[in-house]
Amino acid sequence: MAKSSTGETPFPLVYGAEALIPVEVGETTLRYFQANEESNNEAMLINLEPIEERRDLAHVRMEAQKQRMERYYNRRANLRYFKVGDLVLRKVTQNTRELNADKLGLTWEGPYRVSAITGKGSYKLENRNREKLPNNWNVAHLKRYYC
Repeated sequence: MAKSSTGETPFPLVYGAEALIPVEVGETTLRYFQANEESNNEAMLINLEPIEERRDLAHVRMEAQKQRMERYYNRRANLRYFKVGDLVLRKVTQNTRELNADKLGLTWEGPYRVSAITGKGSYKLENRNREKLPNNWNVAHLKRYYC
């Protein structure tokens, strides 16, 4: 099946030729019957010459699709940036949830203070007692806390 990102099937990008269906090998079809070793080798050499061009074109199409997906995401993304000292709430995920919490449990916990910015959209948090939380937290798991 041809990939939408490259417009090619993976087999010819790797080996430089289309795959031969096993039925054609066992049953002598017209395509298989007319092929001999010399013509097959010549055809393989001819097919190997443009393989680099096909790979380059597939790479260009793949990069173009990545850019389209990035533009689509960035158009709809609601980015939030916090400063050091801002109060935030942290989203309760499956691994941060209390053991006996049911589905009506809390979805946000906190407030926490942003103690450091560790990267683009990544923050170190501390609680009210100035104890640091062990992990960096992504902006997707935080929201601003309003007193």
